[in-house]
Amino acid sequence: MTAVPIVGTNEQYRALGLSTLAFTVCFAVWTIFSIIGVQIKEELGLSETQFGLLVGTPILTGSLIRIILGIWTDQYGGRRIYTLVMLAAAAATWLLIYAKTYPQMLVAALGVGIAGGAFSVGVAYVSRWYPTGKQGTALGIFGSGNVGAAVTKFLAPFVLVAYGWQAVAQVWAVAIAIMAVVFWFATNDDPVLRARKLKGEKPKSVWLELAPLKNIQVWRFGLYYFFVFGAFVALALWLPRYLIGVYGLDITTAGMIAAAYSIPASIFRIYGGHLSDKYGARRVLYWTFLVSIACTFILSYPPTEYVVRGIRGPVTFQLEIGLVAFTVIVFVLGFFMSLGKAAVYRHVPVYYPDSVGAVGGLVGMIGGLGGFVLPLVFGLLNDLTGIWTSCFVLLFLIATVSLIWMHVSIRRMERAAAEPDLAQLPQLPEMLPIHRPHHVGAMGPAVIEDWRPEDPLFWEKTGRAVARRNLWLSIPSLLLSFAVWMVWSVVVAKLPSVGFQYTTDQLFWLAALPGLSGATLRIFYSFMVPIFGGRLWTTLATWSLIIPALGIGMAVQNPDTPYWIFLALALLCGFGGGNFASSMSNISFFFPKSEKGNALALNAGLGNLGVSVAQFLVPLVITAGVFGWLGGDPVMVTEGDRTFPMWLQNAGYVWVPFIVASAFAAWFGMNDIASARASFAEQSVIFQRKHNWIMCWLYTGTFGSFIGYSAGFPLLAKIQFPEVNALAYAFLGPLVGAISRSATGWIADRWGGARVTLWVFVGMTIGVAGVLYFLSIGSFAGFFAMFMLLFLVSGVGNASTFQMIPAIMRKEMVRLMPEADDATRLRNAEKESAAIIGFSSAIAAYGAFFIPKGYGTSIALTGGPEAALWGFLVFYVTCIAVTWWIYARRGGLLYDIERGRRPSPLTPSTQPAE
Repeated sequence: MTAVPIVGTNEQYRALGLSTLAFTVCFAVWTIFSIIGVQIKEELGLSETQFGLLVGTPILTGSLIRIILGIWTDQYGGRRIYTLVMLAAAAATWLLIYAKTYPQMLVAALGVGIAGGAFSVGVAYVSRWYPTGKQGTALGIFGSGNVGAAVTKFLAPFVLVAYGWQAVAQVWAVAIAIMAVVFWFATNDDPVLRARKLKGEKPKSVWLELAPLKNIQVWRFGLYYFFVFGAFVALALWLPRYLIGVYGLDITTAGMIAAAYSIPASIFRIYGGHLSDKYGARRVLYWTFLVSIACTFILSYPPTEYVVRGIRGPVTFQLEIGLVAFTVIVFVLGFFMSLGKAAVYRHVPVYYPDSVGAVGGLVGMIGGLGGFVLPLVFGLLNDLTGIWTSCFVLLFLIATVSLIWMHVSIRRMERAAAEPDLAQLPQLPEMLPIHRPHHVGAMGPAVIEDWRPEDPLFWEKTGRAVARRNLWLSIPSLLLSFAVWMVWSVVVAKLPSVGFQYTTDQLFWLAALPGLSGATLRIFYSFMVPIFGGRLWTTLATWSLIIPALGIGMAVQNPDTPYWIFLALALLCGFGGGNFASSMSNISFFFPKSEKGNALALNAGLGNLGVSVAQFLVPLVITAGVFGWLGGDPVMVTEGDRTFPMWLQNAGYVWVPFIVASAFAAWFGMNDIASARASFAEQSVIFQRKHNWIMCWLYTGTFGSFIGYSAGFPLLAKIQFPEVNALAYAFLGPLVGAISRSATGWIADRWGGARVTLWVFVGMTIGVAGVLYFLSIGSFAGFFAMFMLLFLVSGVGNASTFQMIPAIMRKEMVRLMPEADDATRLRNAEKESAAIIGFSSAIAAYGAFFIPKGYGTSIALTGGPEAALWGFLVFYVTCIAVTWWIYARRGGLLYDIERGRRPSPLTPSTQPAE
């Protein structure tokens, strides 16, 4: 650990005071667009999304450069880097006055953002002047420079009204240039840099500076800071626009009220540092997230009118947050955010004293990215939902996730420390008086301690039966997950029939969003089984499907249901998409290499049938009142010359009894494998494996295509061929794809995954070319046949790509672990293969978003889906090239293994007997 040399108190105060003042000026410049952006928006006629991008662009620059500026500060000293940052920001801010168009404004805003990088410079510089026990308070004082946002909101409106936004840019540019000069001449190099110069030591290399960033806790701190700082910056930028739009205030008044948020969220950071030093950062973070969740929940409630059917007639009342109440709640939110910012950074100099710049830069970068991303998302949410308070709904979700992740991590740490003692306790406290040593573990979870699937005797006697039971219990859970995930692909086509007046683009959004959330959840789900166990996680993942299933059933019964509720339900359907990653990861642990390809193909292929089941079953159940009075009343629908009742709510309700049954079956019938347990840190090694990223690309070409075409095909067919009842045939595509996946796993086992995958992509290229041709001549039969070809070959490719992953990792372990024995290599290959299978399925699932959204965007911009299809075709050509060059050609990684030139490494025959 680098000790802080003894320095004079006056030097400490001067370094801290001038650093804080400089950061205040930098922050004022960094947030300048929160005021001048409003007038620029009016002058250029920008949309909400364009305005959000303009306001957030400086935040992007200031965030992305924080890591490198932090490293340079560690290497060359904060005094030099701080001064250069301020001079560069001054030049960029002055050049703003020459920008006349929107693109020019964006380029200029990138330069202004340099000012935001000052934070990581100041953190590294200030922390070197103080010992560990005082760094929390010192960094809290420095961080109060966030008040620069309030300075801009107080002063800039007056300058803007009197002289125009160009004058604001000029004044702010001069101010930061003067501050740079003062800082250079009034401060000294930090004591650590001076001591290093006296010894003639060279600074650490960039790679050594970056080494601590591999620790998961650094990234977790980044999420916390994404909320406490990123959301602070986002609201500092967004509040003037929010107050003008919601309460009709003028720019000056809106700036004053927004400053009432910015000031406590900045100044009280000092108090947050003091509390962190005195009571501990953990307690401060708990209070921060708990209060923030309460505040954002209240603020997220939109103005609502209620009509109660009273005894004497309707009673009407309205719930709405007034301006005074809004200001008070935002003040409280800002106060606790300020405490949280100090608490997060209290950890950095203590645990990473030699890499404060790099670690603080990364955490600051993630937080700063929140300041860029969130205003943009706020504008996008306004455009999509038409509800101003949607921004606070997003902040509520971020704060909730942060609190849960932090609490779970803390509990895991505490349980790990006390595990031996906890294991001795009874399952229930009532049993403690009669608990004896022979009772220990007698009623524990269904954990298999001894699991050796590669041992032929063990497999025949015990393993096969257990593995197959877990497989057959996993399949229905996964089938239901796919059914709920893809239910919107059918529901959106029926919404207009029951009275919902949405545009084509809005309908494609509903079809695409489950793919977006499902793919994102898969990233997390892919690591859950080794952490929580397959039995528990499968049960929880199955139960989660109840939420969107019931939600859809209730929402579609009222044509006045707001669009944003449908957007939320579409996102919640992603629970079903996320389940695939954990399910495949779980099953991969149960089977030996010789049966793994077929087992994964059965699990995935029969699970994929859920898409076809949904697209076949939903059109049937919505035509009958299968739930009687419990399911609600039907809506009379007219199609052509036919009028008939429709129970669209059954599209959600039909899955509920099966979800309940499957969840109970998983809990009481599945097992956990002790040897499969691994922390996230152990699994995260896959991010260093190049083949992980290559297989993500290839699996996106197979499964991403399957799930994307499944989500988009019904609506695309209905739009392109309105005269055809496409929904009657839509289920056939996913059915073909699912059956081909479950029935062709043996092909990859027999001929090799790389060879099969290569020909799969050739077939998919032909299929897309055929779709383009038949669209051009208006032939539904040809269009349908080509899509069936795409579903067929994508199913084959889904099985073959997953067969490749274990083969790749078994061969790679020989290179990566040359000193280990075969048994150790095999265990690591199995764990990494499972993680890669889960993670690649997560990335590939984004196809469920991009393909339907690609259709919608292509139709909106060009009038047809052809542009999107050409993009898909080019992508498949790249997949052909990658598969052939890296794996299938002579000299490729799998060439010799797949052609029998030499045995696969780490086969059961090479393992030591157990």
